Amino acid sequence: MSAAIMAQAGLQQAGHVYWVTGLAGAGKTTIGTALHQRLLEAGRRAVLLDGDRLREVFGGQHGYSVEERRHLAMCYARLCRMLADQGADVVCATVSMFNAVRQWNRDHIAGYREIYIVAPEDHLFERRAFYSDHTASHDVVGLNPAYELPTNPHVLVQNDGRHTPEQLAEQILSALDNHRPSQA
Repeated sequence: MSAAIMAQAGLQQAGHVYWVTGLAGAGKTTIGTALHQRLLEAGRRAVLLDGDRLREVFGGQHGYSVEERRHLAMCYARLCRMLADQGADVVCATVSMFNAVRQWNRDHIAGYREIYIVAPEDHLFERRAFYSDHTASHDVVGLNPAYELPTNPHVLVQNDGRHTPEQLAEQILSALDNHRPSQA
């Protein structure tokens, strides 16, 4: 059904889910916030969800085991689908370490857009002291447990500090508008 027919029938067009993933310290929240702002400026009904804040929303009772992380990731995915089904564009900034969750998103969210943020290792170590804290490294995604790297993101962003978050958000939207896999 076309957007015009849906509007005439009083139906909402489903929104998009911009699933912004990457290791801790890669810039997911910062770039996601800029992307959210850009969507608002374009007149979109947009919502920003951040994995750390979502942990609080879900009561903070979940720990950091692989199973608890998987459970939360699926909660985030279902929440994103529900909001998108109501016509909102959802920017969800989350580590999202599981290929199975990202595949679920692809299979169940029509407007799913996966954005993988990659930052140089020295950038990660600068931004997140826990990467060098050997007592905490057992809980740090990317060190242990193993992070399942996204294999086919819609957009790959190299966040090496050469571009502002706003420039990267614009590059992301431009790449998605061209409907082809791209590197921003």
